[in-house]
Amino acid sequence: MTAINLNGSRRPIAAGQTLTDLVGEVTGQRIGADGHPVDGARLGVAVARNAEVVPRRYWSATVLADGDNVEIINAVQGG
Repeated sequence: MTAINLNGSRRPIAAGQTLTDLVGEVTGQRIGADGHPVDGARLGVAVARNAEVVPRRYWSATVLADGDNVEIINAVQGG
């Protein structure tokens, strides 16, 4: 089984799964190739793969590999 570590927890992934696919699953939103929700809503997340931030424009080209460490960070309003 192929799996990644997502926010510290093991998660199985499908072969060829990209960061765009993963962010869509986690957020419940359809994400376009540009890394933004297709419905124009705000996303408010940042993604790091193996300790490096991945800009949204590269999410669709970033294929996940077995053992990758992925952090999805949600922006929270407050003070």
